[in-house]
Amino acid sequence: MRIGIMVATAWLVAAASPHEASKLGWMSGRWVSEAGDRWTEENWSEPRAGMMLGSGRSGRGAQLRDWEFMRIAPDADGHLAFWGSPRGAPAVPFRLKSLSASEAVFENPRHDYPQRVVYRRDGEVLVATVSLVDGSNANSWRYSRR
Repeated sequence: MRIGIMVATAWLVAAASPHEASKLGWMSGRWVSEAGDRWTEENWSEPRAGMMLGSGRSGRGAQLRDWEFMRIAPDADGHLAFWGSPRGAPAVPFRLKSLSASEAVFENPRHDYPQRVVYRRDGEVLVATVSLVDGSNANSWRYSRR
């Protein structure tokens, strides 16, 4: 009986975590960035069952240059993480470091590049930035909702 209470209590604490995927609903939707013939797009599902699924692709004109599968879901320790799988490679986790009503910061200081992934909502614009953990060597994309 005592073990059951401890398990139930641990589940309630985990369920009440401030870092639930449900707090990232502002990222969901189809997002596109275009400059001349270059384009990049990301698609994010609504949060459900503690997870969001995403896909991204970029190209020039009619040519696909890059693609990635993504998810935001708990890691093995129960911490929310961004998982990136560029071109189908094994997924790399970036643990959630901070979360507000309009920004999520994920980090993995042991990864070569990027080490930080930031999503920020600015009105009807979604800004995605990758960088080293100190913010240097940053690349950003500004997406409009489609």
